[in-house]
Amino acid sequence: MLEFRSDPVRCRTFSQTRLLCVAMGQLLIAVPLVAIILLPEDAHAAAELDGAVMGWPWALPFVGILLSIASGPLLLPKIWHDHYGKIAVGWALLTLLPIALIHSGPAMLAALMHAILAHYLSFILLLFALYTVAGGILVTGTLHGTPWTNTAMLAFGTGMASIVGTTGAAMILIRPLIRANKERKHNTHVFIFFIILVANVGGALSPLGDPPLFVGFLHGIDFFWTARHLWMQTAVIAVLLLALFLILDLWFVRRGAPMMKDMGEPIRVRGLVNLLLIVLIITSILLCATWDPKIIFDIYGTKVALQNITRDAALVLIALLSLWLTPNEHREANGFTWEPIKEVAKLFAGIFIAIIPVLAMLRAGKDGAFAWLLTAVTARDGLPHEVAYFWVTGILSAVLDNAPTYLVFFELAGGDAHELMGPLAGTLAALSMGAVYMGALTYIGNAPNFMVYAIATERGIKMPNFFGYALWAGAALVPLFLLLTLLPIAPILKPY
Repeated sequence: MLEFRSDPVRCRTFSQTRLLCVAMGQLLIAVPLVAIILLPEDAHAAAELDGAVMGWPWALPFVGILLSIASGPLLLPKIWHDHYGKIAVGWALLTLLPIALIHSGPAMLAALMHAILAHYLSFILLLFALYTVAGGILVTGTLHGTPWTNTAMLAFGTGMASIVGTTGAAMILIRPLIRANKERKHNTHVFIFFIILVANVGGALSPLGDPPLFVGFLHGIDFFWTARHLWMQTAVIAVLLLALFLILDLWFVRRGAPMMKDMGEPIRVRGLVNLLLIVLIITSILLCATWDPKIIFDIYGTKVALQNITRDAALVLIALLSLWLTPNEHREANGFTWEPIKEVAKLFAGIFIAIIPVLAMLRAGKDGAFAWLLTAVTARDGLPHEVAYFWVTGILSAVLDNAPTYLVFFELAGGDAHELMGPLAGTLAALSMGAVYMGALTYIGNAPNFMVYAIATERGIKMPNFFGYALWAGAALVPLFLLLTLLPIAPILKPY
C-alpha cells in the first residue's frame, strides 16, 4: 500500500492520476448512455451519410485540424499549448454542424456515435493504458553513450516497440539515452535515429506497436497479420538503419573529445510489475479478439460487441492497477505527466470527428469527390497499385498524421479486412508500411515523435527544427524506401 500522508504534493498528484483513470472508465459508460437517451426513436432512421452527394469542401475541417497540428506548435507555441483543445473542438463543430443542418440532427448524432464508438474510444484507451503502464517502468544506473551502447539501446527499443508500443518504448528509453549521451559534444543524431527506429519503424509488427495498425485491428485485421507479413521488410529497414547509425556514431565520436568513463551505478530496472501488466494488456486484446459471445448492442445505429466493451474496460482496469501497484516516485523520476496523453486524446477526438465526411466520400468510390485519388492508386488492371499505396500513404502520413491517414487509405482500398488480408494482402502491407515507416519523416508523423523532441529539448539536447529534422530523416530513410520499392517483396512494383 502506498503512503502519501507525509507529502501532500505527491498525494495530490496520485489523486489526479486516479481521477483521470476513473474519467476514462466513465467515458465507457457515458458515451453509450448519451446515444440511448438522445432521440432514441430516430436511432434507426439516421441513414449512413451519402458520400456521393458531398463535395470537396466537406474535407476542409479535416485538412484544417491536421494543418493546425502541424503548424500550431511550431508557429504559435504559447497559443497552441493553452488552447489546442478549443481548436480541436472548433474543427469538430465545423464538421458536425453542417451535417446537422444539411442531413438532419439524427444523422449527425448517428455519425458522431459511430466515430466515437467504432473508431476513437478503443484507439485512445489502448494508448492510455500503454502510456500509463510504461510510465511506471524506471531504468536507472550509469550508461556511457559509446557507439556500441547506443546501437544496442536503439536495437533493444526497436524490438520492444511492437510489444509495449512506440509510445511506451520511447518513454521508457528516452531518459536513460539522454543521460548516457549528455556529455557528448555531438549527440543530436542519436535522438534523430531514436525517433526513426524506436518511435516508428519498430512498431510495425503488431497492433500494439503503432496507432495506425491498431486502427486496422479494430477494423478486422488479424492481430498477428503484420508480424507474419512485414517481418522481412521491417528487418531490412531496421538492420540497415542500425548499421548506418553505428557508422555515423563512430565518425562523430572520433571527431569529438574522448568520453570520460567511470564505474557509476549498475543498471537497474524498477517497476517490473508493469511488465506483467503489459502482458495482461496483450492477453486481454487477444482473448477478446478470439472470444465471440455473439452479444451485440445497437447504440444509436452503431453495433458494439460485448467482447470489445470487455477489452476496453480491461484496459482501464490495468491502467488503474499500474497506478496502485507502482510507487509514485518511479513516475516522478521518469518525469511522467498526463499532459502528453491528454493532448493526444483531445486532438484525436477532433481528428476522428473531422474525418467523418472524408470517410463517407471515400466509401462512395468512383461516385465520390475523391475518385481522382482512387484512380491514382489503381493500376490499369483495376487492382490497387501497391507502390502507389506505399508512397502516397507514407508521404501523407509524414505531413499529416499516420493513424487517420491509414484509415483513409484503408477505406480507399475497400475497407474489407478479409479481402485485404487475402487477395489484396500486398495492398494492406503497402499502406501499413507507408503509414508506420514514413511517419518517421517529420515530428508530426506519429504521436511519440514530438514527445521525444519535447523531452530531449527540455533536457538540453540541441534538436533540429521541423525542417532540419525532416532533412535528416529523409536522407536516412528515402533511399531505403526506394530500395524497398525495388525488392521482390511487397510493395510490388508493376506498370500502370
